[in-house]
Amino acid sequence: MSGLSFHPAGPADGFAEGSITHLEIEGREIGLYLVGGTFYAIGDICTHMRARLSDGYLTGTVIECPLHFGRFDITTGKAVSAPCKADVAAYPVRIANGMVEVGLDSPETA
Repeated sequence: MSGLSFHPAGPADGFAEGSITHLEIEGREIGLYLVGGTFYAIGDICTHMRARLSDGYLTGTVIECPLHFGRFDITTGKAVSAPCKADVAAYPVRIANGMVEVGLDSPETA
């Protein structure tokens, strides 16, 4: 059976508004964003040329890749401008006991 497992990213009060944080969780590179008091998590590698999005430029809820300036909506992972055409994954985020946690699909277990 598969399910969602949540992984700690850090204390919720340890992130500043507008912050961008690179995380590596279970071999996945994830960008964690705090915008308007809400946390968002998306895949951190641009689908165009594999640059790290967390090194990019955040405007509202859109992150711009630092390499070729393609943009992604951090609320959905959707590619919103060329040269990016493929979306990045979006991950659920929750606050539990004061900790920010990012949800990942768990592999099927026997």
